[in-house]
Amino acid sequence: MNAIESLYVPALPPALKHPTIFNLFDRALPGEAFVIINDHDPKPLYYQLLAEKGNIFSWKYLQEGPEEWQVQIAKKPAAGSETVGQLAAADLRKAEVFRKYGIDFCCGGKKSLKQACADARVSETEVQAALDSAVQAAATPTFDFNRWSADFLADYIYNQHHEYYYEHGPVIADLCDKVTGRHGNHFPQLYELSNLYRQLQQELDVHFQKEEKVLFPFIKALVAAHKTGDGSGLLAYPSVQGPVHAMEADHDDAGEVLAQIKALTDNYTPPAGSCNSFRFLYKKLQDLEEDLHLHIHLENNILFPKALALEADLRQGSKPGVFH
Repeated sequence: MNAIESLYVPALPPALKHPTIFNLFDRALPGEAFVIINDHDPKPLYYQLLAEKGNIFSWKYLQEGPEEWQVQIAKKPAAGSETVGQLAAADLRKAEVFRKYGIDFCCGGKKSLKQACADARVSETEVQAALDSAVQAAATPTFDFNRWSADFLADYIYNQHHEYYYEHGPVIADLCDKVTGRHGNHFPQLYELSNLYRQLQQELDVHFQKEEKVLFPFIKALVAAHKTGDGSGLLAYPSVQGPVHAMEADHDDAGEVLAQIKALTDNYTPPAGSCNSFRFLYKKLQDLEEDLHLHIHLENNILFPKALALEADLRQGSKPGVFH
């Protein structure tokens, strides 16, 4: 199965409908997909596939009624071929494991588990066991970001992560000044820490403005065009690829500064006998790093691929008249 096949289910005899679909699925190679077209919601098929095949497929509605339902069914890539970014995107419990072992799943999210473990100098076997344990443990409520529309996810990122930075970033800057002023003579690394944080602030301030004024509105225009076929909102934007690549480069730069801050603070470990302000500064920096890592992960591994896929779908002519 090379090109995506389509199957018009109502044309099949009732007894052959599900067997034919299962045959298509069995023929598909890992990573391949096909589309079924039906005259009603084929949700019962989803549960039958899940019961008989397990969670080895994805189910994506391309059209939901009222007269026709189209669903893309894809066989998931073979186990072990996913990147750490994909693993974290599929299950945030795995993202927490990566964070614990110091594995970069946001800026370095395109690496295989083997490569990511090698770069972090940790045992792949140990990390895999931790991942398996996290999945088997009682699940805590998490958001399934993959199911969210791109425009909704962009709004969530702004409200959850941009606003977090706007609230806590100035607090950290003030703490840097206060702690460096009081303890810089005994801990000269604080001067470098303050400079690094100012550099991070400057990069994030510019980066967030570019997202809020350019990329996020572009993504919302793509979603609107996909829903309505009206591409007038896209006239001001040549392509989403440029902004996405620019944001990914910014993420890499911010990730490097964060890594330097983490190393300089000995993984946010305050010196023995530190005052409360000293300890609070390190705690706030660690919290910011964790928030930024999740923020970058949501964009690099979920939001940006969604935006690129939307644009590709529109350009392939599924919505005639959107691009001229």
